Amino acid sequence: MSAAIDDNSMQSHPPTWTKRWLVAAGIYNIFWGAMVVLFPSLLFSIADMEQPLYPQIWQCVGMIVGVYGIGYLCAARNSRVHWPIVLVGLLGKIFGPIGFAGALVTGDLPPMFGLTILTNDLIWWVPFSMMLWDAARAHSASGLPALSDFKEAIEVAVDQEGRSLNELSHEKPVFVAFIRHAGCTFCKEMLADLGRQRQQLEERGMHIALVGMEDRALLQRLASNRGLDGISVVSDPERRLYSAFGLGIGSFVQLFGIRVWTRGVLAAFRGHFVGVLRTDGLQMPGVFVLENGKITKANRHRSAAERVDHTRFACGVPV
Repeated sequence: MSAAIDDNSMQSHPPTWTKRWLVAAGIYNIFWGAMVVLFPSLLFSIADMEQPLYPQIWQCVGMIVGVYGIGYLCAARNSRVHWPIVLVGLLGKIFGPIGFAGALVTGDLPPMFGLTILTNDLIWWVPFSMMLWDAARAHSASGLPALSDFKEAIEVAVDQEGRSLNELSHEKPVFVAFIRHAGCTFCKEMLADLGRQRQQLEERGMHIALVGMEDRALLQRLASNRGLDGISVVSDPERRLYSAFGLGIGSFVQLFGIRVWTRGVLAAFRGHFVGVLRTDGLQMPGVFVLENGKITKANRHRSAAERVDHTRFACGVPV
C-alpha cells in the first residue's frame, strides 16, 4: 500500500505538536551523530573516561544515531502513518537507559556518561509515547463506520434466533449491554454482575441482550459462563451498533488511568482475569434500555473500569 493511500486512511492529520517534536528529534539526532563522527573523543573527555581503543566503532554509533534523525524528519510528515519509525525510536530510547543502568551497576560507565542518556533518551519518552497513542487511536477510529442510522442499525442487528433488537424492543424493554471485548476484565465483571441481577431485571419485564465485536459463539459462551445463558446475543464486528448507540474510542485516561489500574486489580482478585484481546481494545462499553425502538435510558461508561448497578440503572436511579 502506498504512502498516499495510508495518509488518506487516517482521515485527518495528527496534531501539530507531533511534527514539532519529531523535527526537534531529527535535528538533535543529526547534530549529535555528526559530533560523534567528527569528534569521537569529545564525549569521553567530558566524562573523564579513557579514550576508546577503536574510535571507529563509536563513530558508527554516531552514524546510526544520525540516520535515526533522518527517519524522524521523514516521520514528521505524518506520525500516524509513519508510526513504526516512532516505535523503533522509542524502543531504542528505552533499551539505551536499561543498558546504561547495567553498566553503572558494574562500574563500567561513570555517572557523568548518563548526561547522554538524559538528552538522547529520557526526555523523548513522553512525546514519543503520546505519538504512538495518537496513532493507535487514529487507526482504531479509521476502522469505524460512519454514524449509522439508528433505526436501520437496530433493525438489521439480530440475535441467535434471528430476532432484531428493534423487534425485541417492541415486545418488552430490552436491557442492552455493550462490552469492550471478550477478554476485558471489567466486561467479565459487568456480565457477572448482570448475571446476579438477571432475575430482578426479568421480574421487571426486561429482556437482556449482549452486544460484542467477537463472533456470536464466543459471546454466548462468555454469557453462559456468567449466568446469562439464553439471553439475546448480537455480534457486531463492524461496530455499527456501537456507532449508532454513540459508543466510541476511549481516551488514554479512560482506558489506562490510575482508577482503571486500581479497579483492575480488585476485579482480578474477584476472579475476573484479563483474557485474549481479539478485537479493538480501545472501544468503550455502555448499557442502555431500548423500548419501542428508542433509547429510554443510557449510560455510556466514563471509564473502562466504571461499574454500574444494573437494577438501579434500569429503574432510572442515577448510577
